[in-house]
Amino acid sequence: MKVVDAIPEFADAFGFDEFNRMQREALPAIMEREENLVASAPTASGKTALAELAICKCLRDGGTALFVAPLRALTNEKEAEWDRFESMGYSVYVVTGERDLNPRRAERADILVMTPEKTDSATRKHDSARYSFITDVTCCVIDEVHLLDSESRGGVLEVTISRLRRICDPRVVALSATMPNVADVAAWLDAVPETTFEFGDEYRPVDLHASVQTYTHGENSFADKYRRLYRALDLAEPHIRDGGQSLVFVASRQDAVMAAAKARDEIGQRDIPIGSRGDYDFHTDAKEVKNDSLRKAVLDGVGFHHAGLAKEDRNRVEQWFKEGKIQLLFSTSTLAWGVNLPARCVVIRDTKHHDPLEGDVDISPLDVLQMLGRAGRPGYDDVGYGWVVCDRSEADKYRRLLREGKEIESRLASDLDSHLNAEIAMGTIADLNDVMSWLETTFYYVRAGSKPADYDFEGLRDRVRDTLETLVERGFVETDESLAVNPTTLGRLASKYYLRLETSRRFADLAGRDRIAVDDVLEAVAGASEFDSVSARQSEQDAVDSVLTGVDTPLEDGNRKVLAILHAGMAGSTPSDLRSDAWVIRQNALRLLAALREFLDEFAGPRAANLARRIEARVEHGVSRDAAALTAVDGIGPTRASKLATGGLASPADVVDAGVEELTRAGLSDGVAERVVERAKSLPRLEIEWGAFPETITKGANDMREVTVRNVGGAARAGLRVTVNGVEMHQKTTYLSGQTTVPVAVFGAQDELEFRIEAMFPELPLAPVVDSRTVFVE
Repeated sequence: MKVVDAIPEFADAFGFDEFNRMQREALPAIMEREENLVASAPTASGKTALAELAICKCLRDGGTALFVAPLRALTNEKEAEWDRFESMGYSVYVVTGERDLNPRRAERADILVMTPEKTDSATRKHDSARYSFITDVTCCVIDEVHLLDSESRGGVLEVTISRLRRICDPRVVALSATMPNVADVAAWLDAVPETTFEFGDEYRPVDLHASVQTYTHGENSFADKYRRLYRALDLAEPHIRDGGQSLVFVASRQDAVMAAAKARDEIGQRDIPIGSRGDYDFHTDAKEVKNDSLRKAVLDGVGFHHAGLAKEDRNRVEQWFKEGKIQLLFSTSTLAWGVNLPARCVVIRDTKHHDPLEGDVDISPLDVLQMLGRAGRPGYDDVGYGWVVCDRSEADKYRRLLREGKEIESRLASDLDSHLNAEIAMGTIADLNDVMSWLETTFYYVRAGSKPADYDFEGLRDRVRDTLETLVERGFVETDESLAVNPTTLGRLASKYYLRLETSRRFADLAGRDRIAVDDVLEAVAGASEFDSVSARQSEQDAVDSVLTGVDTPLEDGNRKVLAILHAGMAGSTPSDLRSDAWVIRQNALRLLAALREFLDEFAGPRAANLARRIEARVEHGVSRDAAALTAVDGIGPTRASKLATGGLASPADVVDAGVEELTRAGLSDGVAERVVERAKSLPRLEIEWGAFPETITKGANDMREVTVRNVGGAARAGLRVTVNGVEMHQKTTYLSGQTTVPVAVFGAQDELEFRIEAMFPELPLAPVVDSRTVFVE
């Protein structure tokens, strides 16, 4: 069936001319019916076209389509790939966490592309003007719906789709790799039999031979990698010699680079005919590769691919692999979930990977099956060969996986309290009846009905009711005699920042202390339950101890390692032994610091919030306490901030006073200096005027005065605090765009009184502005 004959108005939306057998069978259900649809099919069988068909129907009906992609890297690929829709007059907009959202573009988009996490965020905030575009979605296409079974992300996808259906009830088209229990997913989404498809292995374009190859591990994990690499090369070699290609999946970006380098040496020793050094044009093209290691490798027919490569380099690798110029490619899991880049032989060298937040963990069964599904190149190979290289002790586990597949389970139970709290915080659950109705919209409920013994189906409602009672007991939810449920401030903040409830409670407890210091803030974040699975290797212990010299903390193991990384981050110097995990840990810590800042603002006041904000700036930029305020100026990065602070400039006000001329002497160009000064002027700058404040007062007398706080810079939310001899007498928070006054009661109670006015900005890393007056009692 030719595309132009089936859907002539959208023929240009597809990158091919004719639908395959699987696509032809699903097409009528997608294009001629309105019900939700579920399709399970082997990897590389053409599921993407089903997604595009569903989008075409949505556009034809005048609707807005949402495509939920499993990885952020894939959302960017879809943006490039779907230029075809743009050329037809439809707007495609990618919404990810790494981009600033343009609400106007999102609102006008015909096709939205988002990850599950970003869709979760949008649906949580759907009643805000910024995210109201999500309510316009009329068709939601879920790519790789078997992600429901992911321990880390499955629960998010599950509750997000359930929530989206309650918010705007779009048509849902769910696509999946082969899964034994497709009927459960269909039941969850209310897909009728006529729109539920289970395409078996007979729909694979190339037959798959999958098996397990074992090795015996030793005491040295580094040496084990080479043992597995030699096994992988043994499996790949005959196919390469026969003109085929091999794709080897490894655990990390660094592993991909190192394995490619070692493989080049081994290929030379084995005298395997590979490489294109005699191809002059290819040799010329290879000079354009930005990555030095990759540039050298590709000429020998070896490449590597991971998300850290420049986009141009990734595109070149993909193209050269398709053309056969690269015959042996090492990759992380990105290629398994994204680019359709099959090879005759696929080898999974590493069945475990190191997660900075979880330690050494098994690659999920879903990833294993997804990787092996890339074996076999349509039009070139009759059979694809897939191998799992694993320790002998795990061989039976992987053989069983290859033989029986993997049923998709719900992962909602592990974070049931957090997800239930989020629904209550959003107002989608108002009473106990709503709680039970919500439960019935989840895949968790459907799966429990299919496997009642495993999920304790009979006790499910009691478990949810107990979870609700626990939320009430811990202060996240309030209830009344009518069984209505409402979120507390604690519950709303936990939901807003996607915090584990233990962490939210920890932050609230910190906010209740009388005094909060820098070490308290860092310890609260490092000890958050989000970091409980961080592993502390023996080789890192000396570095951790060195960083934390003089720091008294009860934290142990992985949490202590996190604390060391935060301290080192503030100093701008992370020991080499800690760098491999530092970036991921620091990014997660910054999210937690932002959350803690709002907890402190809400429960402890702007003074504590400002402290957390300054610590956040130091961790993010790696600058000293004196330079932290300068990072608030757009155009002043960490290096420039440190240099200016060393020169005596410690605040945006100092930058303004220094002026363009002094900044150019500090090494800034005229244009940059001018921009920096203008941006510094947009930040608040306070002047405290005491007026006719008395110098003395008679013992026993009282006098009420007003002190003026004037902002001569950019407007901002400010907290103002009045103390007398260290005792707080007055405080208020205001949006300060001009001036305000604070009352100061002068009373003759002691021989000497020190009155202090403190002004701080809870949302800016500016140091508090403090001024004082001393009054003597006569």
